[in-house]
Amino acid sequence: MFRTAVVLAVSFALGLSAWGDSLSVKVEQGRVHGKLINSGKVRAFLGIPYAAPPVGDLRWKAPQPPKKFDGEFDATKWGRHCAQNAVFEDMIFQDSTGPGDKGSEDCLSLNVYTPAAKEKGKEKLPVMFWIHGGGYSGGSASEPRHNGDFLPLKGVVLVTINYRLGVFGFLATPELATEQGGSAGNYGLMDMVAALQWVKKNIGDFGGDPNNVTIFGESAGSFATSTLMAAPPAQGLFAKVVGESGGAVASGPLAMQPVSVVGHKEDDWAKANLGTTSLAELRALPTDKILEAAGKRGTVGFGPVIDGKFLTEAPVDIYKAGQQAKVPLLAGFNRDEGFFLGVNMTVEKWKAMAAQRFPEKVDEFLKLFPGNTDAEAMRSATDFGGDQFIAYGTWKWIELDRKTGDKDIYRYKLDLAAPPSKFHPGSYAFHSDDIEYVFGTLDTRPGAVWRPEDYKLSDQMMSYWTNFAKKGDPNGVDGEGKPLPEWPKYGEGDPVLHLDNPITSRPDENRGRYEFWESQEKP
Repeated sequence: MFRTAVVLAVSFALGLSAWGDSLSVKVEQGRVHGKLINSGKVRAFLGIPYAAPPVGDLRWKAPQPPKKFDGEFDATKWGRHCAQNAVFEDMIFQDSTGPGDKGSEDCLSLNVYTPAAKEKGKEKLPVMFWIHGGGYSGGSASEPRHNGDFLPLKGVVLVTINYRLGVFGFLATPELATEQGGSAGNYGLMDMVAALQWVKKNIGDFGGDPNNVTIFGESAGSFATSTLMAAPPAQGLFAKVVGESGGAVASGPLAMQPVSVVGHKEDDWAKANLGTTSLAELRALPTDKILEAAGKRGTVGFGPVIDGKFLTEAPVDIYKAGQQAKVPLLAGFNRDEGFFLGVNMTVEKWKAMAAQRFPEKVDEFLKLFPGNTDAEAMRSATDFGGDQFIAYGTWKWIELDRKTGDKDIYRYKLDLAAPPSKFHPGSYAFHSDDIEYVFGTLDTRPGAVWRPEDYKLSDQMMSYWTNFAKKGDPNGVDGEGKPLPEWPKYGEGDPVLHLDNPITSRPDENRGRYEFWESQEKP
């Protein structure tokens, strides 16, 4: 009996030691110590700095290398969310210190999640690198819907990052351009590349494969993945791309502008709203004052520019020339991205809007977006709003890459309408609805009462996404080992996978709509 007790005690101690060792990982800056989550199934390393704090003289500069740790770094707590105004009410930050917390400029950190059960010596796991959305002005890796409790259990290493937002991430003025050799802006995008470089150097120590990194993101995060495919400094840092609702390939007046055009406007804005006359004065201002002024400019007041270094041309032109990264792509959008336009729509309102917006092509427009009943008008208005907002740009990105890039492309549409919830009343497949399905974090959405079909679809989407990260092909089995519905490549016949209950695949039913928008674009 005594001998048995001793053996058990020693075994338990050795077990704790093994866990302790697995929770302490050496990276270039020193050692980091993480924690176990999801009942011990996942290792989490939170808030690891991947760059120096971009404060003081480093405000509005390219990210600089992080400092060495003074002792072991405590990676059990969230890093601070990047400085931002309140943008979207459904964004909840687990690092928040209380109501009204606007974050910090000292925010360039990332989180690493790995399956705890992975055995040493086994093959390195594919890495999934998440870029959050929020219009380049809000969001954080600490949002509960981005938690890494579940996705790593599909056999991947998950990395989620913070990057500079809004005015701190994208201000571009002539003085900044002069200081930085002719380029300015895009600091948030540079942060993403710095985080990818950190992953390249360090992720192997967590069991991840630095040569098999999939970048994936939603909304602004999807715009970012499409931009990184076109950005020379990002090449070679990822092997696959997933884009959820967004593509940075606008043409004509909506195309990304060069810093030579944007710079003077932003300089005038800074002088008029912040009372500064020099870059030194701008850098000396407190965070809150800059945020207050930026908030008056609107939700998406600052964004990427063609700076001549990070982006040498507009992404749309880089794709047309076939100069983007040639990597497998999985991309799509949600059925009700534009539901806000369909609310209370009637036949009379819809036909009046069509005549006003498209006087010379009203008949063609109404064939594509019919409105012979109020219900039909509501559906067409929702589709129209979604096309204008997100869907057309995402389709165009996929089409451009299909013509000049890698041929391993998979296209989806999320059709299953989610149940109503606290921040999303009504039942829609709305913009950002996909996030909790992909991460397996449905239960983090406040007020939602989920159905069996939601949990089933979430497992299927997690399986598709992680299969794609593993081998560039989403097909395989689900969490129960059952074959997933076949997802054909986006080739002849334009097949689209419809994520619904059940999942089906069929030819694109809306190509005529997207070609109509393409015909409306001005050179």
